[in-house]
Amino acid sequence: MAAVSALNESLFAYLKAADLAKLGEAYRFSEAAHAGQTRQSGEPYISHPLAVTEILAGWRLDSQALTAALLHDVMEDTSVTKDEISDTFGKPVAELVDGLSKLDKIEFQSAEDAQAENFRKMLLAMARDVRVILIKLADRLHNMRTLGAVSPAKRRRVARETMEIYAPIANRLGLNALYQELQELSFQHVYPLRYRVLSKATKAARGNRREVIGKALEALKARLAEAGVEAGVTGREKHVYSTYKKMTEKHLSFSEVHDIYGFRVIVREVSGCYLALGALHGLYKPVPGKFKDYIAIPKANGYQSLHTTLIGPFGTPMEIQIRTEHMHHLAESGVASHWMYKDDTATLSDLQKQTHKWLQSLLEIQNQSGDSAEFLEHIKVDLFPDEVYVFTPKGRILSLPRGATAVDFAYTVHTDIGNRCVAAKVNAELVPLRSELRNGDRVEIITASHAKPNPAWLQYVRTGKARSNIRHFLKTMQYEESAMLGERLLDQALAALGVSLSSLDEPSWERVVRDSGARSRNEVLADIGLGKRLPAVVARRLLRVTESAKEDARASGKGTRRRGDPRHRGHGGAAGLVLPADPRRCHRRLDQEGPGPGRARHRLPPDRALAQERTRPVDRR
Repeated sequence: MAAVSALNESLFAYLKAADLAKLGEAYRFSEAAHAGQTRQSGEPYISHPLAVTEILAGWRLDSQALTAALLHDVMEDTSVTKDEISDTFGKPVAELVDGLSKLDKIEFQSAEDAQAENFRKMLLAMARDVRVILIKLADRLHNMRTLGAVSPAKRRRVARETMEIYAPIANRLGLNALYQELQELSFQHVYPLRYRVLSKATKAARGNRREVIGKALEALKARLAEAGVEAGVTGREKHVYSTYKKMTEKHLSFSEVHDIYGFRVIVREVSGCYLALGALHGLYKPVPGKFKDYIAIPKANGYQSLHTTLIGPFGTPMEIQIRTEHMHHLAESGVASHWMYKDDTATLSDLQKQTHKWLQSLLEIQNQSGDSAEFLEHIKVDLFPDEVYVFTPKGRILSLPRGATAVDFAYTVHTDIGNRCVAAKVNAELVPLRSELRNGDRVEIITASHAKPNPAWLQYVRTGKARSNIRHFLKTMQYEESAMLGERLLDQALAALGVSLSSLDEPSWERVVRDSGARSRNEVLADIGLGKRLPAVVARRLLRVTESAKEDARASGKGTRRRGDPRHRGHGGAAGLVLPADPRRCHRRLDQEGPGPGRARHRLPPDRALAQERTRPVDRR
């Protein structure tokens, strides 16, 4: 069809005819909506949605996601509404486009608070439907590929945002190829001079080391064949940003970075990975401490592979990755493999569970963060994981950021364990809670029912979950303690007026809470404890509401006076005046504002009030 032919038809061969027809309709709808609009490069605007859709088709996303990709800017940049999209393409597509429209507000925000708030919105959209972030990542990838058309200042701003937020999300979702390209493009625009220098040096080194690489590649293939391991071996060159990162972290010059080139060995079965490892370790000597088994202990994003570094020909270090074909697909496509390889249900189910668990942990942190800036602070820790792997007493493996402490471990196991931990044992030895954990540590947490989080823990915990839970507990504890103090202060103020707190009925409290603008009784009490409200003022207000309710009840004939209650023995005075219940304490002025301690308010009949006024002297000191 003509509409779909505007895209690369081979990319959409996996779709059904009905889906292709819907996609063609979406293309025509988007083209009409963006008619007359151009990008800063001068190209028609429709070229951007088309490119994003092709990227997603490469990941084999479903027709709803592809349709949403074609329409992802129509709500943001045209007059098209969500209802129109829903009526034409269905509610799921409309929800995806709506989520993406909100996410586009994050573009080019320089204010930290605005960026943090929009990032919070993005994660909420991710948690509802992971396709939202996949479309957004494809959108960002195409924008980064065409970033040369915008001004240098805008270029750096977008590239830095990509490096800080979008590339780490791609890594966390297991989209390794996308992650590396976003990093490379971001580095190119944030540090253009450094990128050009290192890129030129890498090309020069490629020519100088061609003989070494060629000799090593042939040797690896021959050795694996001798060992009877059926495998494909390919050489790969490290990305420029990866080399730059190694130089800055280890303070090396370019000439001191030897492992610019590496090799990837792809075998059919898991057992073949370990056979290949043994064969290659027999060919070249391995570098001690450089072997990592991510097959037995996968990374948090589901990545699996064996990593080792060998000393190759002429003493050149070579990085080797050994994995199965299935592991390779997951490593490159991550969570997008759900759509690309639907037959691998068991492993993909595990990957989806890990992704879902991570998204839920982000939602938990979001719920317990005070504001968007605090939320972003917590999340950035989880987006840049340099992991250590530790064991629970029952042998379960937990992944934590490097530098994590026993407190981080406790909160990772369960929030209640973190809140009640008092000590820790690492490898059967008691250690301080602030002790940093190392790979392979076996950790046991000791708890106590009376224990509670210590504010000092915030100085050394590393995980966002631990930090947000500690802060949430401390805020809640402060609120509860303030409410208890406020209750005591209010009880004292009411006692001075001759009333107990327990004698006040619920309707009186409800009216005072409503009139004061608070959300609950506890909030009023907490405000008193924090000094935001005066207990005497709240006490008088409660008393006025209570007495007003009683008067209304008497006026309607529903109230009855109880015999023997001293607060209901009225004494003469002017009509409408307030007099003490005890006649021996009539030395105070009748026109005093409000009743004093121990007195109740009464409205006396005019005849009795006047009689009292004539027969009893009044002290007017």
